[in-house]
Amino acid sequence: MKVWLVIAAYNEARFISEVVKVVRPRVAGVIVVDDCSEDETAKLASEAGAVVLAHIINRGQGAALRTGTEAAIERGADVIVHFDGDGQFLAEEIARVVEPICKDEADVVLGSRFLDKASNLPWSKKYLLHPVARLLNRSVWGINFSDPQCGFRAFSVEVARSLKWRQDRMAHASEILALLTVGKWRVKEVPVTVIYHDYGQGLLGGFKIIKELFIKYLSR
Repeated sequence: MKVWLVIAAYNEARFISEVVKVVRPRVAGVIVVDDCSEDETAKLASEAGAVVLAHIINRGQGAALRTGTEAAIERGADVIVHFDGDGQFLAEEIARVVEPICKDEADVVLGSRFLDKASNLPWSKKYLLHPVARLLNRSVWGINFSDPQCGFRAFSVEVARSLKWRQDRMAHASEILALLTVGKWRVKEVPVTVIYHDYGQGLLGGFKIIKELFIKYLSR
C-alpha cells in the first residue's frame, strides 16, 4: 500500500527539515502544507524532500490538513497519515499506526498518548486541559476516545475521501472523530509517544481548543 504523510506546518523552521528527513524513507511521499509561515518552513521542507503546498493566508491546522489530505488522494495514496512538524512524534511509530489498515483490521487508526506511559505529558495537559476537552467532546460530539486531540492518525483512502470536516482550526480533531462515529468506520486506537518541546502548544493553545468546543456546545 502507498502511504502518504501529511504535515500541517506553521513557523516550524526549527524542526521541519529533520522531521521530513526521518519520515521520508518510511512512506511513499510527504506533503507539507505551509500555513502562511513567517519563517523558512516551506523552503526547508522542500529542500528536505517534501512536496510543499502553501496557503497564502493563515487558515489554521484543520484547513492545512484538509489541503494536504486532498493532495495525497490526488497522488494515489492508499493510506494517509497526519503527522506533526514539530518533532513531537516518532517516525518509527508510523508503521505501528498504519499496520491495522494495511492488514484490513481497521479503516482508521488513532494515536493515543493515554494507552501507555511513554508520553511526557505536562501536568496542565494531563490533569486539566485533556479531561475538560474529553468531557466537552462527549457532550458536543458524542465521542468517547481516549485521546481525541492527538494529531497522529491514519486513514484509508476511502475514509479520507468521505471526511468533509469544516473546522479550520484546532477543533478539527474533534469534528473528524464525530464524522468517523457517524460513518460507522472501523476505528482502532494504538499507543504513540509524544515528546513535548516547550510544552507543545502550551496552555493557550489548549484553552483555544476548549473555547472552540464550548462555543460549539452552546450553539447546539
